[in-house]
Amino acid sequence: MAILFYIAIRNKVKIVTAGAVPPLVDLLRFQNGSLRELATAAILTLSAAASNKPTIAASGAAPLLVQILSSGSVQGRVDAVTALHNLSTCKENSFPLIDARAVPPLINLLKECRKKYSKFAEKATALLEILSNSEEGRVAISNSDGGILALVETVEDGSLVSTEHAVGALLSLCQSCRDKYRELILNEGAIPGLLRLTVEGTPEAQERARTLLDLLRDTPDEKRLTSSVLEKIVYDIAARVDGADKAAETAKRLLQDMVQRSMEHSMSNIQLRAASCTPSNISSS
Repeated sequence: MAILFYIAIRNKVKIVTAGAVPPLVDLLRFQNGSLRELATAAILTLSAAASNKPTIAASGAAPLLVQILSSGSVQGRVDAVTALHNLSTCKENSFPLIDARAVPPLINLLKECRKKYSKFAEKATALLEILSNSEEGRVAISNSDGGILALVETVEDGSLVSTEHAVGALLSLCQSCRDKYRELILNEGAIPGLLRLTVEGTPEAQERARTLLDLLRDTPDEKRLTSSVLEKIVYDIAARVDGADKAAETAKRLLQDMVQRSMEHSMSNIQLRAASCTPSNISSS
């Protein structure tokens, strides 16, 4: 099997080296949907080889693949997302592969995807996380109908991979401007999913969820969760994770961790305020 895989990769490299990419990119510009989707499938296949990615990324194929996200068949859109994801992993890209124009079709595809734990959802959320690193991408996510909700739902129902990407995108939004995005995220009911992610997610997702919860906690008093509601949410999550027998112990540990982080956050703020009030020059007696 390893030999067959090596031969398949070598053949992909030979095809690109022979100059196959420019004609495929020309086919992506055709109005004929069948030809465009055949070209998309071919680019997907060729992009599986790491050495082909820089050539394909530099060919101008990515913006044309984004167009497929809106107008292609189901299979065409799946192939386009997968190809874009393959190209996004190329470390040699010296320029953004896709821009904010990719956000609306990606959000729509994620909303339509009932299985937020699927490989397709993992790739779509990975691309959205990349796009959330730019101001244009963040604005596009928040302006897309159901954009933030789609990410929150992925945090709740996604796989380990898709939840990590989804919480990463939400965290990018909130870190860029808490005043703008905090209420938008809270209004979509993000708290229960984030609390569960602090227990069930990958180490990176857990840390991102804790950081985002810290940012979301700093809200006006009337928007804060009452302690009884918070305890119930934590207990329900603990019961699903460890079962009813251990739920109380797990919930207690989670709440203690949240209290500890809250105390650390408050102490940090007190120290910062104290430092700002200390005269810079104190005369010695």
